[in-house]
Amino acid sequence: MEELHSETQQTEPEPAPKIIGLTGGIGSGKTTVARFIEEFGFPVYYSDDRAKAIVNESEDLKTKIKELLGKESYDENGLYDRKFVADQVFNNRDLLQQLNEIIHPAVRIDFENWVKKQSKYLVFKETALLFELKLNRQCYKSLLVTAEDNIRIKRVMDRDNKTYREVEAVMEKQMPERDKIKMADCIIYNNTNLEELKEQTEKVVFSIE
Repeated sequence: MEELHSETQQTEPEPAPKIIGLTGGIGSGKTTVARFIEEFGFPVYYSDDRAKAIVNESEDLKTKIKELLGKESYDENGLYDRKFVADQVFNNRDLLQQLNEIIHPAVRIDFENWVKKQSKYLVFKETALLFELKLNRQCYKSLLVTAEDNIRIKRVMDRDNKTYREVEAVMEKQMPERDKIKMADCIIYNNTNLEELKEQTEKVVFSIE
């Protein structure tokens, strides 16, 4: 009598999603593009938003930030004082770098845990400092949202009620757009209207293989 051998079927593990780094300078429309990407069914990790949450959630980070910048880094309710911290690091590159070295490793771990929970073949990591921190090296592709400087300045003036010079000062602290354009794998130019922006976004996203 023949023996029947039951073979255990090995299921192939799901391939890891491809990480697309999404970035853009102030007033570029990066967040709007991120919302469109979510509408198209792809998950977006908002690095800046998660960083804001993590600095309030992690006691270890709180201790390190207070040691670096002083106990005033957190208000009387124990919440991160963004204005105080921004004032401390705005014109001090060394302090800013030290602050980034505290916060960004925690965000990286948070992102890695988030990716493990995703099932789409593409996931997007939104971050303002994709190229500055060389995070593009950890991504399959980089996607830059950009616009002409005068358009970006006007958007931020209208949105944040800031003066031309205030916005310009922030832009001067950021990596020049021409450098980002050279480094980006995909580029979305946001110089016209929302309809055109959405069409561009859809075309670029679904062209990524």
